[in-house]
Amino acid sequence: MTDAQGTADRPVDIRPGGRVRMERSAASRQLILATAERLFAERGVAAVSHRHISEAAGQRNSAAVGYHFGTKPDLVLAILRSHSEPIEARRQEMVEALGPDPDLRDWVACLVCPSTDHLAELGDPTWFARFRALVVTDPALRELALDDSARSGALRRVVEGLRECVRQLPEAVYEERRAMEVQLLVHGCADRERALAEGRPTPRATWQEAATGIVDAVVGLWLAPVSQHGDPV
Repeated sequence: MTDAQGTADRPVDIRPGGRVRMERSAASRQLILATAERLFAERGVAAVSHRHISEAAGQRNSAAVGYHFGTKPDLVLAILRSHSEPIEARRQEMVEALGPDPDLRDWVACLVCPSTDHLAELGDPTWFARFRALVVTDPALRELALDDSARSGALRRVVEGLRECVRQLPEAVYEERRAMEVQLLVHGCADRERALAEGRPTPRATWQEAATGIVDAVVGLWLAPVSQHGDPV
């Protein structure tokens, strides 16, 4: 039997003390997640331990991070997914709003804008762009980001649509530029976020304007001519 507060599989403790403990646990978990993201972005993932995170988050128990998230890769994945889910939702909206014959720029916008829109919605300051850049360039953690991206149905649709627009490119060139595309998006966002954090001027005033610049660059990347092997540089 189920009720408004529970399920047949796992009933919820609705006593006042149980509810308070659940709320405190959820608050601690969210605080640890936010603190870890900030410390990773500022210091690097390898340089930050569970103890550093617990202390910075004001947790009396130094084992709190492990209790809530497990290992460091588990924590990194939890941070990625806390952002990838709203980004995925935004990308799905954009894909569904495409017209009957989307062009290359339409698909690139569906790739870029969900991330920049998300960063804009987070307000100032943010740490996610720098954190993500560290993860995708860390050989030990990059697979976590790739596995998380593989969960996105909307992203797969974008990649398929984009590939159709550049079907004239040889497969090796396509794969090369696909990797460059990721670097432009990830590091373009991280560089802007870092400049904002350090109080330095940025080429574009808003995340929306930054998205336009990144989309321009990515479209130019895909449309660049393909030199033949042995052609002079």
